[in-house]
Amino acid sequence: MRTINYIITIFAILIIKAKSETIKLWHNENAGPGAENVTLTIHLPKKMPNETPAVIICPGGGYGTCVMTYEGNEVGEWFSKKGIAAFVLKYRVSPYRHPLPKNDVLGAIKYVREKSKLYNINSSQVGVMGFSAGGHLAATAATQFTKISNRPNFLVLAYPVLSMKKGVTHEGSKRNLLGINPDPILVSKMSLETQVNQATPPTFIFHTYEDQAVPAENALLFVSALNKFKIPCEFHLFQKGRHGVGLGTKGNKKWSTLLHDWLIRSGYIPE
Repeated sequence: MRTINYIITIFAILIIKAKSETIKLWHNENAGPGAENVTLTIHLPKKMPNETPAVIICPGGGYGTCVMTYEGNEVGEWFSKKGIAAFVLKYRVSPYRHPLPKNDVLGAIKYVREKSKLYNINSSQVGVMGFSAGGHLAATAATQFTKISNRPNFLVLAYPVLSMKKGVTHEGSKRNLLGINPDPILVSKMSLETQVNQATPPTFIFHTYEDQAVPAENALLFVSALNKFKIPCEFHLFQKGRHGVGLGTKGNKKWSTLLHDWLIRSGYIPE
């Protein structure tokens, strides 16, 4: 019986690896309005060692859409080529408000851990990455997880929205996530530089000085908070590059090389 189960598991992995597969995250759970449209697109490495790390990718889009191309599946393919299983999350956006997107990312982390044997994943190396507003969502998971099963082991942020404070935030993202005239207490809670603590995972962040949409101050405030709690962090502020560079085909290309190096030095992938 054990041999048969092993064969079935291997066969399932081979089917999944044959092409990127998109699955629904929520099924019979009472996950609230819009849950039927939440999906994960899976990118597995072609050559898988005994177990691989995994990352859940949260595309940007100002909490009004999910940019599933250059901030989603292109990044997922990049990770899979580096030996990391990637799960691109299409989460709920406006008109759906907080906490529904947060529930989606925490649910995705929990799902990946629960299915770690199916995907040949090391359940103790499950990270989360986000671009722009997706960076806010990823950092929400890293600072407001509810249990060990949905806590990410590492965090990667690309030109992220992090604060909801006026003059720093991206106002469109704030409005789409929290609504018009949100409660100041909620604004403070979702200003994630105030939510960092000793349990926040090691973090890689990059931003650009030329970013006119999301000020680099977002990253600077978060890095300062990480430093306060002595959370391992690598931060790169590039002079050139507009907002939304993705992997760099539309701007700065160096950040992905630096991220790959950080993942090696952090022990997530071999040299």
